[in-house]
Amino acid sequence: MNSGPARYFDDILKRAGIEIGGDRPFDIAVHDERLWARVLSHGTLGFGEAYMDGWFDVEALDQFIARLLEIDIYAHLKPDLGLAVSYLRGRLLNLQRLRVSEVGEKHYDIGNDLYAAMLDKRMIYSCGYWTNAETLDAAQEAKLDLVCRKVGLEPGMKVLDIGSGWGGFLRFAAERYGIEGVGITISRQQAAYAEAARGNLPVETRVMDYLALEGRFDRIISIGMFEHVGYKNYEAYFAKVRALLDPDGLFLLHTIGNNFSSTHGDPWTEKYIFPNGMLPSIRQIGAAVERRFVMEDWHNFGADYERTLMAWWANFDAAWPALRGTYGDRFRRMWRFYLMTFAAMFRTRNLQLWQLVLSPAGVPGGYRRPS
Repeated sequence: MNSGPARYFDDILKRAGIEIGGDRPFDIAVHDERLWARVLSHGTLGFGEAYMDGWFDVEALDQFIARLLEIDIYAHLKPDLGLAVSYLRGRLLNLQRLRVSEVGEKHYDIGNDLYAAMLDKRMIYSCGYWTNAETLDAAQEAKLDLVCRKVGLEPGMKVLDIGSGWGGFLRFAAERYGIEGVGITISRQQAAYAEAARGNLPVETRVMDYLALEGRFDRIISIGMFEHVGYKNYEAYFAKVRALLDPDGLFLLHTIGNNFSSTHGDPWTEKYIFPNGMLPSIRQIGAAVERRFVMEDWHNFGADYERTLMAWWANFDAAWPALRGTYGDRFRRMWRFYLMTFAAMFRTRNLQLWQLVLSPAGVPGGYRRPS
């Protein structure tokens, strides 16, 4: 504890009620004193990589990170190289269009066995709706049904799912509401799973970029894909949805939301989890929607994402003995850091989960959100 960086971070941790070498679940055990200099010079990227490398451990990593967020840890960190690079990339390049398939290849294609073990039985990789649910399966089914009711699905409707994942929403909507649907994804692993699981249902999944799609749909939904669009492409995204949507149709957007406007993502998350990902703000969405849609409904149930993420970790942790040979211990530490960090972000309300319902010209007589 003699170095300047060590003393600096010891003071910050004390403000958060965290003790170095303490015995509480949220206290930190430091195995390599180079940790402090690494975080000071490389910020969140250095912090995440240090955890992956085993330089420190915390029994309740989610609680540790939540305590740091509660004292606004970002305000205590100096500008670092990783953040500067992320900022410049976001300002100077349009990586979401230059590397359209990168997030599919590096995240969603890493292995269907991992996601099958971690997610619910329908393979839904987005926030569950826990209002009347006690299990992950029930929370995800409740979310899917909520989406169907919000857009008023009826038998025979043609539905588009932008960023359709493993096809769970369209299969649910076809089974329960009698629709036919098209899902698009940039992940070949997701598409292969969705096509194999659809059975005789009138749904299909295509591997393609959303901007290349043509046609007209009664309803369009997008669940957990907008986080990959990028702020430079928001206007093009909503313009494309408007062109694909029937004039009397409805569009539901389900996305993680940021409390402030940004032009880049977090350096560690960009490098290891979601390449080129970034979270939209209310202002950014509003500007892109203007003159294209009527905002019918904006629903925030971000607090439910903490419970979803903790359920994913419990499933992943329980399945780890079977996954370990394929993914290795460093991957496990990376994945734990990812899930626990996001759980803490939602717990402290640093991140939100929004569902927006948009119409091209306004619902006659007004829109009513279903209970």
